[in-house]
Amino acid sequence: MMKRRDFIKAAGCVAANAWAQDLPGNRAQSGSRRKPNIIFILADELGIGNVSCYGADNFKTPNIDQLAREGARYTHCYTAPLCGPSAALILTGRYAFRTGATNQDATGLMEPSVETMMPMYLKPAGYVTAAVGKWGQLPLGPAEFGFDEHLKLTGRGVHGNAQDPKEYPPDAMHGFLVDFIARHRADPFYVYYSMSNLQKEILPTPDSKPDSTDLYTDNIRYLDKLVGKLVAELERLKLRDRTLIVFAGDHGTGGVYADESTIGGRRLAGEKGSMLEGGALVPMIVNWLGTTPARRVFADLVDSTDFVPTFAELAGAKLPQNKVFDGHSFAPQVLGRQAKPRDWIFIELGKAWYVREAGWKLNQAGRLFDMSNSPFEEPFVPADTQDPAATAARKRLQAALDKLNPASGIMDEGDGAGRHAGRLVHTKKKPSQ
Repeated sequence: MMKRRDFIKAAGCVAANAWAQDLPGNRAQSGSRRKPNIIFILADELGIGNVSCYGADNFKTPNIDQLAREGARYTHCYTAPLCGPSAALILTGRYAFRTGATNQDATGLMEPSVETMMPMYLKPAGYVTAAVGKWGQLPLGPAEFGFDEHLKLTGRGVHGNAQDPKEYPPDAMHGFLVDFIARHRADPFYVYYSMSNLQKEILPTPDSKPDSTDLYTDNIRYLDKLVGKLVAELERLKLRDRTLIVFAGDHGTGGVYADESTIGGRRLAGEKGSMLEGGALVPMIVNWLGTTPARRVFADLVDSTDFVPTFAELAGAKLPQNKVFDGHSFAPQVLGRQAKPRDWIFIELGKAWYVREAGWKLNQAGRLFDMSNSPFEEPFVPADTQDPAATAARKRLQAALDKLNPASGIMDEGDGAGRHAGRLVHTKKKPSQ
């Protein structure tokens, strides 16, 4: 096991990155050929069972559904099952055993001197950047990691640290975002918009009736309403066809709400914080009106390290060659072109991890799971199985884990579940070269 800083200093691998010369980010900024604005919407605690275009039984999200109809919907997007480690993946493009963001508390130990976030890659390409909303377990503040402007929600609930106690914080976040977009409409901009409606205590929305008995549904409706208001504002500013909108959940549905977040009458296997499918599988929609093909549904595997190389490629931004990036760009699909999909994705939380391909999953303990009926079931496959498909899958996935070698990186020193860093003291390994 390595010390965080020693491991980072020892890392010197080269990222694999291909740059297409005819992408919008490499063209002159004129008319529709300018670099795209990028708005990344991260919906806290929103799983696929909360979004109607994914088949949710009990929730309606018409504005999010409209984004899917006008663009592409991904059915196999994965991220870490808790918010801090998930956000770290999204903003760095690097797996937790490289950054140390293996649990909620450890995520806050990342430092700008050793880990770089998305805005620092886009700013040299001419982008102005903003972070809006929940910062959660992430360290320091958005400014320290390169965001030009920010409105940070620091509290643990939806109301956070509202400057005006009479203003509903999600509305304040929306107002800040709209103002930022209007002021920078002539620039290419990147926004990390972390919506907090479903975080922690579920509170009434401005649209909740005084006698509402379902504040959870109220909040999903209001989140969806804010997405619709953002799209309307882009249309009013004539920025709609110049703006890439990516909508994603930060992990699966949490707590008691996982039971009612069914699809086709069935509960998903797992939930927020678990290493089952319902913990890491999230909704993901990509919409660049007039560029991304409409009504597309992709079953390709995506994990949340993929956002950094995708946004960099579309923006014409160059990623450094002295740092390992784990993401695979899906920019060709955003542009309506053929893309080579991932063979597998990797998920890590606490002391657990797994690698998953389309039909199978293998975890750190060598246990193989049949994912043919996911996200509802993932039965264990005995090690002595005679099924040739399972045997071949185990061999492929073990080779992928051997190549990644997570145990050689920064290991979790917390409670094992990914929620707390704890105060454990471990024997350290000498950093590998």
